[in-house]
Order: sequence, then structure tokens, then C-alpha cells
Amino acid sequence: MYFNFAFESKQLEQMAITGKISSRSDLSHFGIKDYTTAYCNLSPAELIQQSLDKKMAVLSDTGALCVNTGKFTGRSPDDKFTVDNAITHDTVHWSKFNIAISQEKFDKLWAKVCTYFAGKEVFVQDNFACADMRYRISVRIFAEYPWSAQFAGNMFIRPKAEEIEGFEPEWCIYCAPGFLAIPEVDGTRQSNFSMIDFATKRIIIGGSGYTGEIKKSIFTILNYLLPEEKGVLSMHCSANIGKEGDSTIFFGLSGTGKTTLSADPNRGLIGDDEHGWSDTGVFNFEGGCYAKTIDLTEEKEPDIYHAIKPEAILENIAFYPNSNKPDYSDKSITENTRVSYPLSHIRNAVFPSLGGHPKNIFFLTCDAYGILPPISKLTTGQAMYHFISGYTAKVAGTEAGVTEPKATFSACFGAPFLPLHPTKYAAQLGVKIDTYKPNIWLINTGWSGGAYGVGSRMKLSYTRAMITAALAGELNTIDYDTDSVFGLFFPKTCPNVPSELLNPRNTWIDKTAYDVQAQKLADLFNKNFEQYKSKASEEILAASPKKTIV
Repeated sequence: MYFNFAFESKQLEQMAITGKISSRSDLSHFGIKDYTTAYCNLSPAELIQQSLDKKMAVLSDTGALCVNTGKFTGRSPDDKFTVDNAITHDTVHWSKFNIAISQEKFDKLWAKVCTYFAGKEVFVQDNFACADMRYRISVRIFAEYPWSAQFAGNMFIRPKAEEIEGFEPEWCIYCAPGFLAIPEVDGTRQSNFSMIDFATKRIIIGGSGYTGEIKKSIFTILNYLLPEEKGVLSMHCSANIGKEGDSTIFFGLSGTGKTTLSADPNRGLIGDDEHGWSDTGVFNFEGGCYAKTIDLTEEKEPDIYHAIKPEAILENIAFYPNSNKPDYSDKSITENTRVSYPLSHIRNAVFPSLGGHPKNIFFLTCDAYGILPPISKLTTGQAMYHFISGYTAKVAGTEAGVTEPKATFSACFGAPFLPLHPTKYAAQLGVKIDTYKPNIWLINTGWSGGAYGVGSRMKLSYTRAMITAALAGELNTIDYDTDSVFGLFFPKTCPNVPSELLNPRNTWIDKTAYDVQAQKLADLFNKNFEQYKSKASEEILAASPKKTIV
């Protein structure tokens, strides 16, 4: 049983000029012809109504639009392609995340996608990326579904009414979830794909309704353009700012707490996922947030919980029986349930989304092996090593009790979105650290007292207390101990945190078991770093874990 909601008049106010193009030639300049109607820059409320009218979505009890993205409920990194041409051939780091496709194959597939729009409605939405006007790019999306266009409006920066007039897109995204490629003809791995062409500045997405493909396509191009052409460090991180103007950034892979920990009621939110670090400070690439909702509660994450209201889009969630109330604990569709919403839904978001040079940088990891200290202060060499490593650990199901954690390494905490070699980003980070001298911290939001299945996960309240103490400078004058395997410096005391938790070895009943597990994790780090050793400095190599058990 579902319910509909009437939107209040203020929710119907348009963020941009609404236009409906009926002439079939209006989009021909962009390759799209013979479509029925093009809806241009509809307001969020109008796009929501389109999705409801087409039976593509329902509303939750708080007025959020609820959609199902179909077969794909997450990104498909094995199906992400970049055109190999004169621009990219010698600059892109061709790898499993940067798969080459020819210009000819791309052009033919783009033409097919354009033809696919014939006889269909097209939802056209204009937006910007980058809060810093010096680096702003204009983006136009041509979407098959209204909620795909709405997602773009949520996640990117919405133009003001006067900015729509004469809007010229620098980049165009063609998003057609219903279009299926033919692998043996189109050069794809399977029927879904995401492709970027830096020569024509076009992105095509087909075969997948997962909206994250839209978001990450723009992140990927900025990860190429800003470091390569502008000298700006692009980062997969969240960022916030204190009352004194002190910026902080949080690096971390999915599940480490990046979005949660940056949503601090005592600090303004710059952004939750994608940022640049220029010669004047930090700026958000986006205009919205894309948060996980699995096991979401008001108590644990009140800011995200209360952001789920009209204009927010919930993806792949289930409802409590006979209601339109989301059951955030339900994983029946996917564990990767998501919500997108504009930054304005966060009460302490800052506008414009800018901050000065960060005074503190946190690397977040969820160590399911229970080895790393809950907080460590890093040297520059250690910071570079852990940035390049990009470590976290994931756990499987719990059907038969204890399950083995799985180490995950993602260079620069965002390998799937990095067109350049990871060492290029690391080198830029090193320059930033040497120039602006922020404190660098490694935070383990994972397990203590044993690995997953034996120990327990670090309480969020303790992690917040450690971060608060670091931000307040309360960890600058205390004594530190040193971890013998990883060489990490961790505080002996921390306000509002039990001292016995700060040394991970002391939390294990079986100290020998800790030592064995620590060496196992160290070996995984060292094995992963083999691919970067030839381009790493002596200072970075010195931060490698030591072998202490023969």
C-alpha cells in the first residue's frame, strides 16, 4: 500500500527556468532526433511528478522519491571505458579501471544511443560541477528517465535562473538505461557500459539504471582534467569546516564512515564525497550527497536521516509491510541502498561549498582484522604510503559464525575513478602536505579486541571523540607509543576514550594471535605495494610494514 503526497507551493518553486521543447530538431545539434518531447530543466517537483505519473516510482512516508534501478544496484567498474585517442593515449593509466576503446567504436555506439531516443521523451537537465568558479564546468544530461535527470540535479550544482539563459554545455551525458549494447558488435564486455570521450567531451551510459554511474562519470573526468591541466589535486573525500574557518578532509572507501563522520553538528559541511584542493583551499565538486542507507537510524546518523524528504531519491529500498515507510535494515534488493539529496537538506551545509587549506586530514579505514590503532598520527612518508595503499577491509556474511575478513586496497581511496597513474595524485598530495603542513591522522573505524567475528567494532562515539580531540589540538602535547609492525604513532591517552582501547594489541586476550594477524595484514600491505615500489621515494618505502615474525 502506497501513499501520494501533495507538494507545498514552496516545493514547487523552480530552481531554474522550465522549458518544454516540442520541435523535433531542437536537440539535433546534440545528435538526438525524432524524439517526441524534450523536457528541459524541469523543477525537482515536476520531475518527481513525471516519475510518479509514469509509475516509475512511489513516495516514501517522508516524501522522498523511491525508485528501483533494475538489474544493476551498484557501479559496474569492469564496464567503464575511455576512448583511446591523441588526448588520452599517453596520459591515461590504462588498467582494469581504465579500459580502452577506439574512437570508431565509441562514435558508432554514441550514434546508436542517440537513435534510441527516437520516439521517446527526453529529460534534459543543465548543471554545473565545481563550487570554485575558476574550475567550474557546465554539464548537460539527456536522460531517458525523469528520475535520472532529477538525480543529476540533486548531485550537481543547480544553475540559477539567469544562468540557464544561454547555457552552453561543455560536457554532455547521454543516459539511456533501456539501451543494450551488443558486445560482439559494440566492443563492450556485456550489454551495459559507461564510456568517456575526452576529445568530444561526451559521456554515454547504457544498460544500467544505477544513478551512481552518472555521478562517477563526472568525478572521473575531473580527476583527469584538474590535476593534468589545472594543477588541482582531485580527491575522493568528504570535507567540513569549523567555526574558526579550519577545514578538515576525510579520505575513505565505502563503509569506513566518510559521510557519517564529516556530518558533524559542530562544523559546517562542505561536501561528502568529491573535492578539489587548489592554491586557495578545498572546494566541492558537487551540489548534493549520495549516502548509503543500509541500517540507517535517526540515532546513529540524524543528519542523513532527516535529509530524506521531498526532492531526495531513495534507491532500491524495501518498505515495512502495508506501508510506505522504508525498512532500512532490509537487504533483500541490495546492501547498497542509497539516497541522493541536495546539500541544502543538510542544516549546517555551507554555501558556496568552499574552505581554506585543511589543518587536519583523516584517512579512514575499517580494519576488520582488528590490528590497526583506532587513531594514529602519521608522518609525511606514512601519509603518502597509506594514501597510495588506500586500505580497508570488508566482511562477508555471518551464516556460520566467524568469517575471514577480506582486505581491499584502492589507490588514493578511489582507484576506479582515477584516469591518471595513482603516483601522480600522491605526488600532488605530498606537495600540499609539505606546503601547508596539516596534521595527518589514520582512523580505524573497524574492529578491536580481535578480528571480525571475535572482537567488536569501535563505537562511533569513541571515533567521534578521537576526531574531536585531534581537531581541538588536544593530541598535540601528549605522549605516544609506536606500533612495532606498522610503525604507527598512537596516543597513550585521549579525552573521552578508554585508554586501553588506544593500543590494539592490548585489547586482544591472546597477544600471540594478535602478532600473527598483524603480520598477515602487513604481508597484504607489502604485496599490494609491490606495484608502486619502483616509483616510490625512500621516505615512502620506509613507511612499509616490517616483518617481525620469522
